[in-house]
Amino acid sequence: MPSSSVTNAELFPTIGSVANQTQEIPVEAQTVKVTLDDEKPVQEIESLCMRCREQGVTRLLLTSIPYFREIIVMSFRCEHCGFSNNEVQSAGSIRPEGAIYTVHVLAREDLDRQIVKSNSCTVIIPEFELTIPPGRGQLTTIEGFIRDIVIDLSADQPLRRVQSPDAYEKIQKILDRCKAIVGDVDEEENAEDDATGPLKTPKRASEIDAPMPPFTLRLDDPTGNSFAEFVGSMADPKWNLRTYHRTRQQNIELGLVAQDDVPSEVVQQKETAKRVEEIPHEPAAIEPDEIFTFPGTCSSCGHPSNTLIRKVNIPHFKDVLIMSTNCDKCGYRDNEVKSGSAISAQGKRITLKVEDREDLSRDILKSESGGLSIPEIQLVLQAGTLGGRFTTLEGILDQIYEELCDKVFAGDSRDANDTFVQFLAKLKAIKSVEQPFTLILDDPLANSYLQNLYAPDPDPNMTIEAYDRTWEQNEELGLNDMKVEGYEADAQEHGSETGITPKPEAQASSDKSS
Repeated sequence: MPSSSVTNAELFPTIGSVANQTQEIPVEAQTVKVTLDDEKPVQEIESLCMRCREQGVTRLLLTSIPYFREIIVMSFRCEHCGFSNNEVQSAGSIRPEGAIYTVHVLAREDLDRQIVKSNSCTVIIPEFELTIPPGRGQLTTIEGFIRDIVIDLSADQPLRRVQSPDAYEKIQKILDRCKAIVGDVDEEENAEDDATGPLKTPKRASEIDAPMPPFTLRLDDPTGNSFAEFVGSMADPKWNLRTYHRTRQQNIELGLVAQDDVPSEVVQQKETAKRVEEIPHEPAAIEPDEIFTFPGTCSSCGHPSNTLIRKVNIPHFKDVLIMSTNCDKCGYRDNEVKSGSAISAQGKRITLKVEDREDLSRDILKSESGGLSIPEIQLVLQAGTLGGRFTTLEGILDQIYEELCDKVFAGDSRDANDTFVQFLAKLKAIKSVEQPFTLILDDPLANSYLQNLYAPDPDPNMTIEAYDRTWEQNEELGLNDMKVEGYEADAQEHGSETGITPKPEAQASSDKSS
């Protein structure tokens, strides 16, 4: 019995092998209809045309995309009325995590990248302020996708011009920017009703000799079944992949969770919130492994949302407070880490020599006061950047890469020889540990942490250095003016200078407390 891998290779050949087989078949033989029982790469079955109610032909191709998965490409065409349609469906199971593919289209050759858009994928072009909701699946290129946008939005523009001038103007701006990328799309060439004349092939956008406005294409698919092509390898600086855990609402929309099912996490949160309400309104210490819920407002949409706070003890380090906010209305998420201990008397500098991918799995706590640098690529992350983060070394490098891509590429035209594009390529190589590099984590408050894989023994690749803070560092942190003992005398002296003296009862209360 053949193995599953051999069976998959026979049922789902790669697109390249199918194309080679198709080129070897004579043109006359390509028009002959076959049945599902024939061993041909493309299967054809008769289907009803929903426009003219005549019989058309649906072609099915089971193929696989390298570095992605198996898919089913379906194409329908009716020879009677000329109506055609195509769709792509995943042939595999839903992945445990969602995926966001980001492609920065900076040159016309980037328009030739292939994309797979599933029927659950949302496409976002931030520069155009355009969001395309989930619809039918597609296997096309970025150029083909932009042309489809032009055709779909142009269909009702004459009617919008009369009924809704404001909507007409906004959509026309999007159309003008899309036409600057792919050129003017002739209506006669794309008319679906005209099936008598010969088909005209539009001029490829990569052949247009005109400047192209750069833009960003983002595919957000909670099933993880969409894909965007990279050039060369996954170290392509114009391409990025990020995975995320689906929300409960997304699982409900995908049919993975029933609407009435209440997960155990929600029950636990409700019980914790009830216990918090029963706590007396007196100062109390936060116990480890206890979750506190504080109601608040989402900073993104303004709806009520809760912030969860938990005290965690990091071995061989100190206690920290992890705060997490998740809005059920808009999906906004944020997490932050605060120190749960007193201010250290000295600062701390941690130096790690990263040599293999195993080092990327180390836990890292970068506080708000901590800075991060990688001398090999001249990367310097100032204190306060990214806020407080408790993640892995791989996770924080991914966050740095995404932040730089989103903020620098937006609205800025860059070519492959640009210095910043080369820097992103180096950063992506660092993320894959294609070469050893040095990570320096410098925190004047000693609130940052990097996991020691050999604990409690010393780590041979890690150096921890304690140092005394300078006066400038204490001034920036506000420690020079901070006084926690003996401040009553200073308050009296300040009151005598300004003519303001504390009330007798306040003075008595101060003496009693002291």
